[in-house]
Amino acid sequence: MLAETLAAIRPADPRALAEARAHQDRLTKPKGSLGALEEVAVRLAGAAGVCPPPMPEPAVLAIFAADHGVHASGVTPWPQEVTVQMVANFLSGGGVANAFAAQAGVSVTVVDVGVAADLPDAPALVKRKIAYGTADLSKGPAMTVDQAARAIEAGIEVARDLVAQGARCLITGDMGIANTTASAALVAAFTGADPAEVTGRGTGVDDATYERKVGVVREALRVNGVTRAGSEASDALRVLAAVGGFEHAAIAGYILGGAAARVPVILDGVIAGAAALAAAALDPAAVDHCLAGHRSAEPGHTVALTALGLHPLVDLELRLGEGTGGLLAHPLVCAAVRVMHEVATFDSAGVTEKPV
Repeated sequence: MLAETLAAIRPADPRALAEARAHQDRLTKPKGSLGALEEVAVRLAGAAGVCPPPMPEPAVLAIFAADHGVHASGVTPWPQEVTVQMVANFLSGGGVANAFAAQAGVSVTVVDVGVAADLPDAPALVKRKIAYGTADLSKGPAMTVDQAARAIEAGIEVARDLVAQGARCLITGDMGIANTTASAALVAAFTGADPAEVTGRGTGVDDATYERKVGVVREALRVNGVTRAGSEASDALRVLAAVGGFEHAAIAGYILGGAAARVPVILDGVIAGAAALAAAALDPAAVDHCLAGHRSAEPGHTVALTALGLHPLVDLELRLGEGTGGLLAHPLVCAAVRVMHEVATFDSAGVTEKPV
């Protein structure tokens, strides 16, 4: 499934990009006056291969949930059972992500790819459990390469199913206590950045826990022999397996699945950024189909976005995860595309253009 998906991904269409830029310049507004929203519309035209691009709705948020063995290294004061408790909260509609999704008119799907407990069936729950949490990445590989590949394919399958059900925009979400530690390790591995530069305070740890967290990320890279990932897909998979989480791998697959279907993917925060680095290492063209919903307060997210060449639409110092930043960005993305469909051109409206 992974090979088939990678073969289906195409980079942004240069003709559609050029047509979209030209169309933006003919609309009844000063050139460039909509700032970043103009580039969003152009980017989506290139990704879809048509101008104007399709409206990115309906949208679906997929919250990929998993636990992490590195929790045992004391990188967070939150107990691991919070993962399964928050999954139940999402399924009952009580999370911040649920409130934001309701505001944006986005449906929510929760995907269990590695929660350390058996979850009861629920209408919005998709069960794709690879294992009951990863191993401790500071002691050795968090996953086997086979497990990482299976998690990627689980994400691809979720994306395929949601698109088949009518989704025209995919939003990434995550839940997993200690997953910012794995995210920092992935960002350091894929960008070559120093662990201290990309490790943040996650849920708000104190100074002692933060220092321990940076040390754990350093140790994870050392123990697993990870410096900077190479360009080969096999190496990217090995790095992902060594220091990532099941939700990172699944989100990488979700991104690849969306890209293969030419459906835009709005990335959330640092977990999605780390996953996108893995997806880009597997196929750089996948990034052409992504938008950065926001900039997380986690420092590794800025490093990841810079490496990906993506510019965030929202910067509100969020650090919750769950898909919250991506959900807030979705109405902006829709507005950017609606301009392409509904705003008159100077010719059609009979409006005089500014003299050249």
